[in-house]
Amino acid sequence: MERSTTNSFRQIVLDDVPLIDVRAPIEFERGAFPTAINLPLMNNAERHLVGICYQEKGNAEAVKLGHELVHGSVKQKRIAAWVEQLERRPDSMLYCFRGGLRSNISLQWIAEELGTVIPRLEGGYKAFRNYLYDQLEPTKQSAIPVILGGRTGTGKTMLLQKLENAIDLEAIANHRGSSFGRFTTPQPSPIDFENHLAWSLIQHAGAGYPHLVLEDEGRNIGDRYLPPPLVEHFRKSDLVVLERSMEERIQITFDEYITAAQSEYNTTYGADDGPRQWLAYMNNCIDRIRKRLGGLRHQQIKQLLHAAHESGELEQHKEWIEQLLSDYYDPMYDYQIQKKQDAIVFKGNADEVLDYLQTL
Repeated sequence: MERSTTNSFRQIVLDDVPLIDVRAPIEFERGAFPTAINLPLMNNAERHLVGICYQEKGNAEAVKLGHELVHGSVKQKRIAAWVEQLERRPDSMLYCFRGGLRSNISLQWIAEELGTVIPRLEGGYKAFRNYLYDQLEPTKQSAIPVILGGRTGTGKTMLLQKLENAIDLEAIANHRGSSFGRFTTPQPSPIDFENHLAWSLIQHAGAGYPHLVLEDEGRNIGDRYLPPPLVEHFRKSDLVVLERSMEERIQITFDEYITAAQSEYNTTYGADDGPRQWLAYMNNCIDRIRKRLGGLRHQQIKQLLHAAHESGELEQHKEWIEQLLSDYYDPMYDYQIQKKQDAIVFKGNADEVLDYLQTL
């Protein structure tokens, strides 16, 4: 069977080509690509046994064992999964770790079933991963970064989502970017975060935008870290500051961290356990910033949180939100913004900032 290989990684990203990852689930969980689906040739246990056999008896015996483990109905189920994906997305490409034996076996079985040869990634996951990681280098960035800053609760993410030339780092990290920012769903693996970020940067460059608008995030978003050279690259950028009144900021924070968050917890844990899980999480968040709050403020905010929760009156949560914004977040912002005064090129409300950014 003649093999069809490709290393047109940039075009794969630009076209969002669907990918079939035939590595074991444990490999996929460590890191994959945004358009990949895991349809493994071997499951974790099978891969483990073949790996031991390879170490003890060599390649030929390991391949023989692999065929013994994946045969009959097991083999047919694996092939059926690939065929179903290809019927749904005939433009799919396939890869294993290095683009070698597992890819070739999978492609051979697909060809025997469909009479079709689909492309595999040259060098497999490893080569594509290296390509994506390389795209995170500052020298690979063609667009001029512009950073959107502002106090907590000004709605920076909401504004960012209205711009075509922006990348939402918080969406990629699956985290709101604050001390209270975790969702009920986990953050991506560090490798998945980097792969997705590189994917977004490549697509942004492919669209030809002269500027790249990003939210002012620092070096980490939750437990996911941006590559240090990229952080330094972004720190040299112009800064646009979004301004809102305290009343607006309280409402935006309330909508996101109370109304939306409680709804999310209820959906995940159920109407009975959701409120308890949400309260436990908020307690934990407040406890983690106790040193910066100081003992008295920490106690006051927790008392206001529990009083609001027990009352059942959601609007009551605005009391502790205002105190948290004014006593915790604003002093930190004031300290940081003093060091960035020379970078500020524009300040304004939401409409003014949106108009300014859209002219770039």
